[in-house]
Amino acid sequence: MAEQDLIKQLKSLLNKIKKTQKLLKIQDKKTELKVLEIEMSDAGFWQNQKNAKNVARAANDLREEIEKWAVIKKEVDDLLELALSDGNGEFREQLKIEAKKKEKKFSELEFYTLLSGKYDECGAIISIHSGTGGVDAQDWTEILLRMYLRFCDKKNWDADIIDKIQGNDAGIKSATVRIKGRYAFGYLKSETGVHRLVRISPFDAEAMRHTSFALIEVLPEIQKKNELKIKNDDLRIDTFKASGHGGQGVNTTDSAVRIFHKPTKTTVVCRNERSQLQNKETAMKILQAKLIALQEEKGEKERQKARGEIKRAEWGAQIRSYVMQPYKMVKDHRTKCETQEIDNVLDGEIDEFIEEYLKYLKQK
Repeated sequence: MAEQDLIKQLKSLLNKIKKTQKLLKIQDKKTELKVLEIEMSDAGFWQNQKNAKNVARAANDLREEIEKWAVIKKEVDDLLELALSDGNGEFREQLKIEAKKKEKKFSELEFYTLLSGKYDECGAIISIHSGTGGVDAQDWTEILLRMYLRFCDKKNWDADIIDKIQGNDAGIKSATVRIKGRYAFGYLKSETGVHRLVRISPFDAEAMRHTSFALIEVLPEIQKKNELKIKNDDLRIDTFKASGHGGQGVNTTDSAVRIFHKPTKTTVVCRNERSQLQNKETAMKILQAKLIALQEEKGEKERQKARGEIKRAEWGAQIRSYVMQPYKMVKDHRTKCETQEIDNVLDGEIDEFIEEYLKYLKQK
C-alpha cells in the first residue's frame, strides 16, 4: 500500500511538472532560444558589442530556465522508474526522502508561475524620489538605492545608474537605475509605492526620532520598439550640461537630455551617459515605459469604475514601513509580511516581501 502511495505521489508530481511547463510556455522558449542561437552564430554578431551582450544574456537566461525544468522532469522520471521496480520495498524510505526533495525543488521552480504578467520577463527601470522628511528623506533615498543595488547584485543582474541628483547636505534627491535581467520587472514591481522610515535621526543634535518617506516607481524596460508608437511632434527635446558624477566629458558638454511628452505632460531626464545620443536613447526607453504604465493605469481605473470600486493613490499611503527605533521591524502593509531583520533587508534581502506580494496579487 505504501509503495502505491509513493508511486501515486510521483505520478502526481510528474503531471504537475508537465502542466507547469505548459503554463510557462517552455516549448515556445525553446524556439526562442534557437532563434537567438542562430543570431549568435552569425559571423558579424560581435561587431555590435552592446546588442551582442544583450542577446547573449537573453539566450543564457532562457537556456538556464529550460535546463532547470528538463533536469527536474528527468529526476522525477528516474525516481518513478525506481519506485516501480522496487517490488519488495527495499529502497522505500530512501525513495520517500528523495520524493520530498523533488517536491520542494518543484515548489521553488513553481514560483515562476507567479511571474506571468505581460511585462514580467522584461528588465526594469526603477526610480527613487525623496519625499517628506528633509535631509533624513534624502539619506533614506540613498539607503534604498543601495538596498536595490545589493538585491540586483545577489541576482547577478546588471544595474546601471542612469540619473542621480545629490542632496544638498546628505543623501540623494532622486536616482534612476536601469536593471538588465530576466524577470527583473516581475520581481521589482512589488516595490512601487511609498516607503516609510522611522529612526533616531543622525542629523538631529537632540537625537529625536524622525519619520521620512521615499517614493519608488518601477517600470518595465520594453525592448520592442513598436510596442508603443510615439509621434515626434508630441515631443520637446532639450539638451543641457550634466552635473554630478560621470567625469569631465559628461560635465562640460551638452550631453544631458530632457524629453517632454506634450499630450501627457510626462518628463524624462537622462544625464549619466557621455554621449547625447546614448542619453536620448535611454530617455526614450524610459518615456515609452512611462506611457505604457499610464495606459495600464488608465485601463485599471476604467475596470474599477465598471466594478464600482474607487481606489485612491495618496503620497501618505505607504506600502511598507521600516522601523529602526524604538524597535526593529520591517512590515509590508499590503501582505502583512514582516521581519525584525531590518539590517538584512536593507542589505538587499527582500525576496520574502516580493514573494508574498506576488502571491497576494495572484489571490486578488
